[in-house]
Amino acid sequence: MCGIWEVLTVEKVSNKLYRTASVCRKSSETDVRLNLNIDSGDDGTNVSTGCGFMDHMFTLFAFHSGFSLSLAASGDVDVDFHHLCEDIGICLGRAVSQALGDRCGIRRYANISLPMDEALVDIAMDISGRGFIVFNVQLERDKVGDMDTEVVEEFFQAFVRTSGITLHVNLAYGKNTHHIIEAVFKGFGRALGEASRRDLSLTGVPSSKGIVDSVN
Repeated sequence: MCGIWEVLTVEKVSNKLYRTASVCRKSSETDVRLNLNIDSGDDGTNVSTGCGFMDHMFTLFAFHSGFSLSLAASGDVDVDFHHLCEDIGICLGRAVSQALGDRCGIRRYANISLPMDEALVDIAMDISGRGFIVFNVQLERDKVGDMDTEVVEEFFQAFVRTSGITLHVNLAYGKNTHHIIEAVFKGFGRALGEASRRDLSLTGVPSSKGIVDSVN
Protein backbone atom coordinates (compact mmCIF):
# COMPACT_ATOMS: atom_id res chain seq x y z
CA MET A 1 0.00 0.00 0.00
CA CYS A 2 1.41 3.36 -1.02
CA GLY A 3 1.00 6.11 1.56
CA ILE A 4 0.96 9.84 0.86
CA TRP A 5 4.78 9.82 1.00
CA GLU A 6 6.86 6.69 0.71
CA VAL A 7 10.54 7.55 0.42
CA LEU A 8 13.74 5.52 0.09
CA THR A 9 16.71 7.84 0.39
CA VAL A 10 19.79 5.75 -0.40
CA GLU A 11 20.58 2.20 -1.40
CA LYS A 12 23.90 0.42 -1.88
CA VAL A 13 24.35 -1.54 -5.09
CA SER A 14 27.49 -3.45 -6.12
CA ASN A 15 29.56 -1.65 -3.46
CA LYS A 16 28.83 1.73 -5.00
CA LEU A 17 26.69 4.24 -3.17
CA TYR A 18 23.86 5.40 -5.38
CA ARG A 19 21.75 8.33 -4.26
CA THR A 20 18.20 7.24 -4.99
CA ALA A 21 14.67 8.04 -3.91
CA SER A 22 11.19 6.71 -4.50
CA VAL A 23 8.13 8.88 -3.97
CA CYS A 24 4.47 8.04 -4.22
CA ARG A 25 1.77 10.67 -3.88
CA LYS A 26 -1.92 10.00 -4.35
CA SER A 27 -4.67 12.57 -3.89
CA SER A 28 -8.21 13.11 -5.14
CA GLU A 29 -6.69 14.94 -8.13
CA THR A 30 -3.57 13.00 -9.11
CA ASP A 31 -1.62 9.78 -8.66
CA VAL A 32 2.16 10.17 -9.06
CA ARG A 33 4.77 7.43 -8.67
CA LEU A 34 8.41 8.33 -9.17
CA ASN A 35 11.77 6.57 -8.86
CA LEU A 36 15.00 8.55 -9.18
CA ASN A 37 18.70 7.71 -9.29
CA ILE A 38 20.85 10.83 -9.47
CA ASP A 39 24.13 8.92 -9.77
CA SER A 40 23.40 6.80 -12.80
CA GLY A 41 21.29 6.98 -15.91
CA ASP A 42 22.10 3.35 -16.70
CA ASP A 43 18.71 2.20 -15.45
CA GLY A 44 17.10 4.17 -18.27
CA THR A 45 14.13 6.48 -18.27
CA ASN A 46 10.46 5.62 -18.49
CA VAL A 47 7.97 8.49 -18.39
CA SER A 48 4.20 8.25 -18.73
CA THR A 49 2.01 11.24 -17.87
CA GLY A 50 -0.77 11.02 -20.43
CA CYS A 51 0.58 14.15 -22.19
CA GLY A 52 2.98 13.64 -25.07
CA PHE A 53 4.72 16.99 -24.74
CA MET A 54 5.12 16.59 -20.98
CA ASP A 55 6.60 13.11 -21.48
CA HIS A 56 9.07 14.62 -23.97
CA MET A 57 10.18 17.35 -21.55
CA PHE A 58 10.75 15.02 -18.57
CA THR A 59 12.59 12.54 -20.80
CA LEU A 60 14.87 15.37 -21.97
CA PHE A 61 15.38 16.49 -18.37
CA ALA A 62 16.46 12.99 -17.32
CA PHE A 63 18.82 12.56 -20.27
CA HIS A 64 20.57 15.89 -19.83
CA SER A 65 20.86 15.56 -16.04
CA GLY A 66 22.37 12.08 -16.34
CA PHE A 67 19.71 10.76 -13.96
CA SER A 68 17.62 7.62 -14.18
CA LEU A 69 13.93 8.53 -13.91
CA SER A 70 10.84 6.36 -13.79
CA LEU A 71 7.65 8.44 -13.68
CA ALA A 72 4.06 7.26 -13.89
CA ALA A 73 1.50 10.00 -13.35
CA SER A 74 -2.21 10.38 -13.98
CA GLY A 75 -4.84 12.84 -12.90
CA ASP A 76 -7.79 15.06 -13.70
CA VAL A 77 -6.51 16.10 -17.12
CA ASP A 78 -10.11 16.50 -18.26
CA VAL A 79 -9.92 19.76 -16.27
CA ASP A 80 -6.41 20.70 -17.52
CA PHE A 81 -2.81 19.68 -16.82
CA HIS A 82 -2.30 22.13 -13.95
CA HIS A 83 -2.77 19.70 -11.04
CA LEU A 84 -0.76 16.94 -12.70
CA CYS A 85 2.21 19.13 -13.62
CA GLU A 86 2.28 20.77 -10.19
CA ASP A 87 2.13 17.44 -8.35
CA ILE A 88 4.92 16.01 -10.50
CA GLY A 89 6.96 19.05 -9.42
CA ILE A 90 6.15 18.33 -5.78
CA CYS A 91 7.24 14.70 -6.13
CA LEU A 92 10.38 15.36 -8.16
CA GLY A 93 11.48 18.05 -5.70
CA ARG A 94 10.90 15.71 -2.77
CA ALA A 95 12.81 12.91 -4.51
CA VAL A 96 15.78 15.14 -5.34
CA SER A 97 15.93 16.44 -1.77
CA GLN A 98 15.84 12.93 -0.31
CA ALA A 99 18.35 11.52 -2.79
CA LEU A 100 20.84 14.34 -2.05
CA GLY A 101 20.89 13.28 1.60
CA ASP A 102 23.23 15.39 3.75
CA ARG A 103 24.58 17.27 0.65
CA CYS A 104 28.18 16.42 1.61
CA GLY A 105 30.68 16.80 -1.22
CA ILE A 106 28.29 18.19 -3.84
CA ARG A 107 29.23 21.10 -6.08
CA ARG A 108 26.06 22.93 -4.99
CA TYR A 109 26.10 25.64 -7.72
CA ALA A 110 25.58 25.53 -11.47
CA ASN A 111 25.12 28.12 -14.20
CA ILE A 112 24.08 26.94 -17.66
CA SER A 113 23.44 28.86 -20.87
CA LEU A 114 21.64 26.56 -23.29
CA PRO A 115 20.62 27.21 -26.91
CA MET A 116 17.81 25.49 -28.79
CA ASP A 117 17.88 26.76 -32.36
CA GLU A 118 16.84 30.45 -32.15
CA ALA A 119 16.14 30.32 -28.39
CA LEU A 120 18.68 30.87 -25.61
CA VAL A 121 17.91 30.20 -21.94
CA ASP A 122 20.14 30.95 -18.94
CA ILE A 123 19.70 28.90 -15.76
CA ALA A 124 21.44 29.45 -12.43
CA MET A 125 20.98 27.05 -9.52
CA ASP A 126 21.97 26.82 -5.87
CA ILE A 127 21.22 23.73 -3.77
CA SER A 128 20.89 26.04 -0.81
CA GLY A 129 18.09 24.60 1.31
CA ARG A 130 16.08 27.72 0.43
CA GLY A 131 13.38 27.09 -2.14
CA PHE A 132 13.11 30.18 -4.34
CA ILE A 133 12.48 30.84 -8.01
CA VAL A 134 12.88 33.67 -10.50
CA PHE A 135 11.18 32.72 -13.77
CA ASN A 136 11.58 35.29 -16.53
CA VAL A 137 10.23 33.37 -19.51
CA GLN A 138 7.58 34.88 -21.77
CA LEU A 139 5.71 32.32 -23.89
CA GLU A 140 3.67 33.50 -26.84
CA ARG A 141 1.53 30.41 -27.32
CA ASP A 142 -1.05 29.21 -24.78
CA LYS A 143 -0.55 25.55 -25.63
CA VAL A 144 2.05 23.19 -27.05
CA GLY A 145 0.30 20.00 -28.03
CA ASP A 146 -2.28 19.33 -25.33
CA MET A 147 -0.35 21.10 -22.57
CA ASP A 148 -1.09 24.61 -21.33
CA THR A 149 2.22 26.45 -21.38
CA GLU A 150 1.46 28.31 -18.13
CA VAL A 151 1.90 25.04 -16.20
CA VAL A 152 5.64 25.10 -16.94
CA GLU A 153 6.18 27.77 -14.30
CA GLU A 154 3.81 25.96 -11.93
CA PHE A 155 5.97 22.84 -12.20
CA PHE A 156 9.11 24.76 -11.26
CA GLN A 157 7.34 26.60 -8.42
CA ALA A 158 6.34 23.25 -6.93
CA PHE A 159 9.79 21.76 -7.49
CA VAL A 160 11.69 24.49 -5.64
CA ARG A 161 9.27 24.39 -2.70
CA THR A 162 9.93 20.72 -1.96
CA SER A 163 13.57 20.49 -3.08
CA GLY A 164 14.86 23.54 -1.22
CA ILE A 165 16.67 24.71 -4.36
CA THR A 166 17.10 28.29 -5.53
CA LEU A 167 16.48 28.49 -9.27
CA HIS A 168 16.74 31.38 -11.72
CA VAL A 169 15.41 30.80 -15.24
CA ASN A 170 15.87 33.64 -17.73
CA LEU A 171 14.97 33.65 -21.41
CA ALA A 172 17.61 35.70 -23.24
CA TYR A 173 15.69 35.52 -26.52
CA GLY A 174 13.61 33.16 -28.63
CA LYS A 175 10.45 32.97 -30.73
CA ASN A 176 9.33 29.36 -30.97
CA THR A 177 7.45 28.33 -27.81
CA HIS A 178 8.34 24.65 -28.19
CA HIS A 179 12.04 25.52 -28.54
CA ILE A 180 11.96 27.83 -25.51
CA ILE A 181 10.34 25.27 -23.21
CA GLU A 182 12.67 22.56 -24.48
CA ALA A 183 15.69 24.76 -23.76
CA VAL A 184 14.35 25.38 -20.24
CA PHE A 185 14.02 21.66 -19.44
CA LYS A 186 17.34 20.71 -21.03
CA GLY A 187 19.10 23.53 -19.17
CA PHE A 188 17.35 22.61 -15.93
CA GLY A 189 18.57 19.02 -16.31
CA ARG A 190 22.13 20.10 -17.08
CA ALA A 191 22.22 22.50 -14.13
CA LEU A 192 20.79 20.01 -11.64
CA GLY A 193 23.15 17.29 -12.83
CA GLU A 194 26.11 19.64 -12.39
CA ALA A 195 25.08 21.10 -9.02
CA SER A 196 24.29 17.69 -7.48
CA ARG A 197 27.47 16.03 -8.73
CA ARG A 198 29.96 14.86 -6.12
CA ASP A 199 33.36 16.58 -6.30
CA LEU A 200 36.22 14.47 -4.92
CA SER A 201 38.15 17.63 -4.07
CA LEU A 202 35.39 18.70 -1.67
CA THR A 203 34.71 17.40 1.82
CA GLY A 204 31.81 18.08 4.10
CA VAL A 205 28.78 20.24 3.44
CA PRO A 206 29.34 23.01 0.84
CA SER A 207 28.39 25.86 3.16
CA SER A 208 30.37 28.09 5.53
CA LYS A 209 27.56 27.47 8.03
CA GLY A 210 28.32 23.76 8.00
CA ILE A 211 24.76 22.84 7.13
CA VAL A 212 22.41 23.04 4.16
CA ASP A 213 18.77 22.85 5.20
CA SER A 214 15.54 24.83 5.01
CA VAL A 215 16.88 27.62 7.25
CA ASN A 216 20.44 27.82 5.87
